[in-house]
This record gives sequence, structure tokens and C-alpha cells, in this order.
Amino acid sequence: MTRVFTAAGLLLLASAGWAAEAPSNAELYDIIQAQQAELDRLADSSSDSRTHVGGYGELHYNNLDSGSEMDLHRFVMFLNHAFTDDIRFYSELEVEHTLAGDGAPGEVELEQAYLDFAVGESSSVKAGLFLVPVGIINETHEPPVFYGVERNPVEHDIIPATWWEGGAAFTHRSASGFSYDIALHSGLNIGPGFDVRDGRQKVAEASAEELAVSGRIKYTGIAGLELAASIVTQSDVAQDPAIDGDAGTLLEMHAVWNSGPVTVKALYAGWNFDSAAAEALGRDTQDGYYVEGAYKLNPSWGVFARYNDWDNGGLAAETAISQTNIGVNWWPHKDVVVKFDLQNQGKAGDNNGFNVGIGYQF
Repeated sequence: MTRVFTAAGLLLLASAGWAAEAPSNAELYDIIQAQQAELDRLADSSSDSRTHVGGYGELHYNNLDSGSEMDLHRFVMFLNHAFTDDIRFYSELEVEHTLAGDGAPGEVELEQAYLDFAVGESSSVKAGLFLVPVGIINETHEPPVFYGVERNPVEHDIIPATWWEGGAAFTHRSASGFSYDIALHSGLNIGPGFDVRDGRQKVAEASAEELAVSGRIKYTGIAGLELAASIVTQSDVAQDPAIDGDAGTLLEMHAVWNSGPVTVKALYAGWNFDSAAAEALGRDTQDGYYVEGAYKLNPSWGVFARYNDWDNGGLAAETAISQTNIGVNWWPHKDVVVKFDLQNQGKAGDNNGFNVGIGYQF
């Protein structure tokens, strides 16, 4: 149809005297072909709109009893592409602490790289490298969306966020506000010290003698309310079939309530290891909780207070740590944030001071 309109237009112009001489059939053909090639190029370029680049980053200054430090904690890039409306690709590439390599403090990490397939209007299946569906910040942790310079220690040390694995997952969302996720994926490889955070393999030639299963149910049917509970279970967290009784299970539950300028969060997470080795170390149970209240003074300013209490276990008489953070967030733009908080630790911890940070997302 485009070719017909183009040819008709050229003939009309010629007949009206706009051209000194009517183009030949060969010239007309060349003009139409050139215009069709341009239309094809524009059609191809429209596929660029299916590819999206984003990212986030944060710089921290920590002035604590343990010492003072300035750190570009994270620089992250997102690259996503929609092959069709039903098949999409998501990825997240991160540089931590600026420098990576031998002797350097940082790492280059691929935290997400998965294909997502829509199944009907309310379900999807994804496969690849993805974030485990557990906790509040594990899947959503861009600096402008949470209070405090550092991520809360309970989700950092107990869950442990950010936690990603390789495998496949199914998600279903109902119109009533309920959703659930179930995933089969690679698991932890915990060493003899039973440090959960150190047990993350990050899907880097990860041992897969024993896979893990995770599941979550979430309710968001009331405006401003989120209720969720998750479980992750693995029959052998040591990835050693020769050793019996090293099963591990994480239970997590949380609630988030937003009402006008007020936000309240509460989260509990706890590991239980069915392991004689973990029991001998006093680390067969590791758990913690936090509660947080925040008030948005206006769209640009918000204040918060958070109480954290967690215990990674051990043989010391007192291994639990409590920590209180109070502070302020300033958003000069909805995707840019400046943060300040005071930190005070008690019980087994003694790491008091203050934190300052800036962050962004796009």
C-alpha cells in the first residue's frame, strides 16, 4: 500500500507541473525501493524500544568504632530485552567496591540473567540466574527505595541478601491479591564454620550435588499492605553426599504497611540446620528480626528508626547482637537519594557511629 501511495503522489506532482519531466518507470522503481528500504530500517530500529538499560549505585562513608571508610559500594547496570510481549530477558551486572581481582576488595558479579516466559495472563516461568524470592530487600534493593545507608543486618547476615541462584521458577498472581512462587535452583555450599553468607556459591561453577527448593506466598490485596512468608530448604548444605544430616531450612516472614506518610516494616528470618557439626559449633540455629518505622515529612524528606536483633550462633556466652539505626533520607529527585543515620550496637556488638551515603537508580 505504501508503494501505491508513493507512486500516485509522484505522478500527481509530475502532472501538476512540479517536475519539469516525469520520471521514467525505472526511476520510479528506484525511488520506491529506496523509500521501502528506509521504512524497513525504521521498522527494524523500533526493536530498540524493546531493549532497556538501567542501573543503580551507591557511595558510603562509614564512621564507626571499627574505623572509618569511604566506599563506592556498588555500581550496577541492568540490560533487559523483550523478544515478544511474552518472552523477556532480564540481567543485572554489578561491580562491588570499585576494584576486583587478586588482592582487591571487590568483585564483578552477574546477579541476574534469566528468561521470563508469560503463561497466560497471570502466570510466568523463568529460567536462568535469578534472585531467590525471600525477604523484603533481596529482590528490590535500589538505594532510593529503602531507609538507612547500609542494608539492614538481619537480611544481610541471616537471609543472606543479596542472594541469587541458578535454576527455574514458577510465579502465579491472582486477582484477589495472593501470589505464590516456587523455584528449584542451586543451593548453598556451607563450609565447616557454618557461615551462611559465605555459603553462597553465586552460580560460579557451583556444586550442584544437592539442589534447593524455595517457595513464597504473598498477599497484597489491601492497598498499602504486603504480607509474605518464604521457605528455602536444602537436604545437604555441605554439598557432600558422603555426610548425612546436613539439611538446612530457612523460614522468613514479613509485613509492610504504607498508610499516607507512614511506613511500618517487620521481618523475621531463621535458619535451622539438622547437623551434628553445626550443633557442635552452636550454629544449628541462626535467626533474627527487625522492626522499622518511617515518616515522610514531604515528598523530598523522610525520617526513620529501626531496631535489629540477630544471632549467628557460636560457642560464646552471648552471641546475639542488637542494633538501632535512626536517620533521614533526602530525595532531591525521586530516583536520587542522600542518606544519613546514627548507629548504636549492644550486646555482643560494639560498633557505634554514623553513616552517610548517596544513591541513585534509573
